[in-house]
Amino acid sequence: MNMPLVLPQFLDRAVALYGEKDAVHCEERVFTYRQLNNRVNQLSRGLRELGIGKEDRVAYLAGNSLEMLEGFYGVFQIGAVMVPLNIRLKPEDYVFILNHSEAKVLFVDQDLYGLIKPVIDQFETVKHIIVHYKDQETLETGYDDWLATYSSDAFDRAELDENDVCSLLYTSGTTGDPKGVMLTHRNNYLHALSTMHHLRVTDSDVYLHVLPMFHVNGWGSPFYYTANGATHICSRKSTPESIFKALQEHKVSILHMAPTVLNALLLYHDQHHPVINQDIRVVIAGSAPPPAFIVRVEEELGWEFIQVYGMTESSPLSLISTIHSHLTGLSKNEQTELKAKAGFSMIGSDVRIVDENGVEVAHDGKQVGEVAVRSHGVMKGYWKNDHATEQALQNGRLLTGDMGTIDENGYINIVDRKKDVIISGGENISSIEVEGVLYEHPAVLEAAVIAVPHEKWGETPHAYIVLREHRNATEQEIIAFCKQKLAHFKVVTSITFVNELPKTASGKIQKVQIRDAYWEAQGITGRLVN
Repeated sequence: MNMPLVLPQFLDRAVALYGEKDAVHCEERVFTYRQLNNRVNQLSRGLRELGIGKEDRVAYLAGNSLEMLEGFYGVFQIGAVMVPLNIRLKPEDYVFILNHSEAKVLFVDQDLYGLIKPVIDQFETVKHIIVHYKDQETLETGYDDWLATYSSDAFDRAELDENDVCSLLYTSGTTGDPKGVMLTHRNNYLHALSTMHHLRVTDSDVYLHVLPMFHVNGWGSPFYYTANGATHICSRKSTPESIFKALQEHKVSILHMAPTVLNALLLYHDQHHPVINQDIRVVIAGSAPPPAFIVRVEEELGWEFIQVYGMTESSPLSLISTIHSHLTGLSKNEQTELKAKAGFSMIGSDVRIVDENGVEVAHDGKQVGEVAVRSHGVMKGYWKNDHATEQALQNGRLLTGDMGTIDENGYINIVDRKKDVIISGGENISSIEVEGVLYEHPAVLEAAVIAVPHEKWGETPHAYIVLREHRNATEQEIIAFCKQKLAHFKVVTSITFVNELPKTASGKIQKVQIRDAYWEAQGITGRLVN
């Protein structure tokens, strides 16, 4: 008899094989897999008592905590749908998402309660708000006391189908209202099987949750680390100091994050020189890192650098940039160049670069097209948005909006977002390529390149730069540096020095926000070209 691919099976396996092993450490609390399962059963009973059943939406506004981790399984085994909320949104964003998703219950961390307090009276469907780490400042139900009233005995689960939606994930909404991405049990299950293989996840791993669990289900980390009986290390707030402390105390073996977060760890390491004795794999996605960045990670930190690529609509990961065995004879510099690419298709994914007619481009590493994904992870569609679904899913593939090339070995290189390509005098310029050169300058900590208007060329590259602490560089010096490494038309024509760049909750630089602010300041309502 065929077994449906549903996510509670991962926790079942962990309990059966690793029941007495540490499942999660969270701020001085330690729970085995059996104890975690008991709490999950209590949560499911509590939700059912609140009237939550199959297909109902349950929202979470929380950091990386035990409560967030157990929330996935407690929600899933009653057949309900998890709606993780980005903790960096505005109150009005929560109103839209909660009302649009028709969420009936909202779990919120006490430290984040202030984000929703001003707008609670605007929630149309939320009937219950339950607060993690409750103190006396709120009148809402406290999670711990509420959970303790329910039995931890084996739970009579709802009948689950692998094609049931289990995750409703809202995109950033940079070009309008956020869109709710519907992922099924099957999407997440098969994505977990593929990812655990490519990341070499085993029961000896200790995983530190740096990447937010609300960000595309933490790239699925609550699923494949649990399935393998690995140990989760959770902290509601992460700083470079706390991350290095956790690495030392828990002998962490693997962690996921955005390049900007890793950059902060490199800076902290330069200043404080923490000693890490164990082997560590660091998994990066969000924006293409320059090769020089990878060299620093592997030589200064001694960590294995693994680049991945994906998007919410594909569960999310579909590419990985490790080195094929038949390419290990390449020079170190050549291998680093490959690691800096988005990578090759993961098992279960068929990622192609296609032209405007949907025809696959040549595998020459030169011809640019759009990244199109066909995989087990591609979403069911956007919640209550058929038009957007039809635009994203065409000819059996997910059109990502990313532009890239593919080489003879199948490695895909992202050259830019479709909307971020700079067109100067008829020439296409990859902002990512220019940023890669800027990162090679010893004074540059962070960089973002956008298109700005130019009377003669239409557009030229403009850089926003954050300098390293105690380092100085002038606009003229950095432009001269770029001229040594780039074709003349790709060189930045102007620079704005800033103290910080706006980022998403996962640490990805928000180039759209930077570009829109620049153009608005210039009194221009839209880009002149493209």
